Amino acid sequence: MKNILITGGAGYIGSHTAVELVKAGFEPIILDNFSNSEKSVLDGLKQILGRELICYDEDCNDRGAVAKIFEKHQLSGVIHFAAYKAVGESTQVPLNYYRNNVDSLLVILDCMAKYGVKDLVFSSSCTVYGQPDTLPVTENTPRKEAESPYGNTKKICEDILRDYVKSGADTRIISLRYFNPVGAHPTSAIGELPLGTPNNLVPFITQTAAGIREKLTVFGDDYDTADGSCVRDYIHVVDLADAHVKSLAFLAQKAGNLYDIFNVGTGKGNTVLEVINTFEQVAGKKLNYTIGKRRPGDVEKVWADTGKITEVLGWQPQFTLEDSLRDSWNWQLKLVEKG
Repeated sequence: MKNILITGGAGYIGSHTAVELVKAGFEPIILDNFSNSEKSVLDGLKQILGRELICYDEDCNDRGAVAKIFEKHQLSGVIHFAAYKAVGESTQVPLNYYRNNVDSLLVILDCMAKYGVKDLVFSSSCTVYGQPDTLPVTENTPRKEAESPYGNTKKICEDILRDYVKSGADTRIISLRYFNPVGAHPTSAIGELPLGTPNNLVPFITQTAAGIREKLTVFGDDYDTADGSCVRDYIHVVDLADAHVKSLAFLAQKAGNLYDIFNVGTGKGNTVLEVINTFEQVAGKKLNYTIGKRRPGDVEKVWADTGKITEVLGWQPQFTLEDSLRDSWNWQLKLVEKG
């Protein structure tokens, strides 16, 4: 079995990717300091997989700790998720975001070079596109000035990776630009676990439906969209996890060095109000929501052109928006049940 280091592997996307890696015959090694995840996730992984995974409770910025993991395990590749990711918070404490998100990538790259690990899949974001001039966005769509320090760290990290490969480094790297991950594992054993107030729409929806939050606010209904609310491309987290597995398999077949970028979305956009209406149909519940003012920094509409990832990696999404919202709701019900 090929060992794959997953930084941030106990997080939302990381934990689902660990499951898909095992299904594909890889052995995930999790590295997570649990600053934005909970150790209960490891129990959920054990429930799905029938065994425990190796997990190190360490910080990605701790060069010595990371080096020890590279020394102990013969790694075939790395998937680098670990990063701070709250857009609003990043505007308040930008240096924390630059220090954590950029420095951790440098630590990983240094350790990969030292221990001869060639393959890396990097967790990037569609935030690098800002508000695009044309839709859908392709990988060649120009990147705009970032709306937040968080978004800027993703741009900077992409630039570092591109320059590193250009320098002739013996490495093969793919950056995956995620659109909006939603859903949960169909078993309801793992899912999104936002600590504190959620930053994303779907946990807000499910928490409101479960009575944890009094109401949901839709930020703006006067955008130039079908119903006035913002448009996003919502991708099921298991489909997103599968894109990482296919990326690793692709890199392993390549000789020499390589840097490439792929969008990971469904290829279609849904408005916020469409998501709310679909959730109400799937869950059989009416949501208490109000229309509020526009939120500063929100992009009006963005969705992906996924032609490249389908053609090159053979990946395409398997889950619908209905599937995503059903899995999210079942996960929320499980959390309520557990108390």
